[in-house]
Amino acid sequence: MSLSWMRAATAGLIAGVVATIAQIVLWWAFTDDLPNILYRDARLTAAILMGPEVLPPPSTFDLKIMIVATVIHVGLSVAYSLILVLAIHRLSTILALFSGLVFGLILYVINMYGITAVFPWFAAVRDWITIAAHAVFGVSVAAAYKFMPINQSA
Repeated sequence: MSLSWMRAATAGLIAGVVATIAQIVLWWAFTDDLPNILYRDARLTAAILMGPEVLPPPSTFDLKIMIVATVIHVGLSVAYSLILVLAIHRLSTILALFSGLVFGLILYVINMYGITAVFPWFAAVRDWITIAAHAVFGVSVAAAYKFMPINQSA
């Protein structure tokens, strides 16, 4: 199968949403801190562009912070999916899904340990729920890419 950058980017968008939903469900099931934990993570992400002055406390809703965090999250989801799809587009579905899982776990290490050299505030989210969300992201990219209908006219 030939590589489709549009399908790869779309898979990244899908996976970003799926991983976020999975993370929210896990927070809901295993913490008692929703929506504060969501607002905290949005502030951590938005601080990449807006600077550390937006970091909590307070972990409250702020539309500008949510928009900036969403744009960053979407951009990273698409960028990471392009990397993963480059590696998996010729693999069988099973190998692609397994590779997505491994990619998600490697991405967790890069994001939560490598990126903290520049943005140290991300150390606060090193937990099993964040690991699970990264794993879900990788598998979701692979699944979305492999199962997405191929546009024959492109």
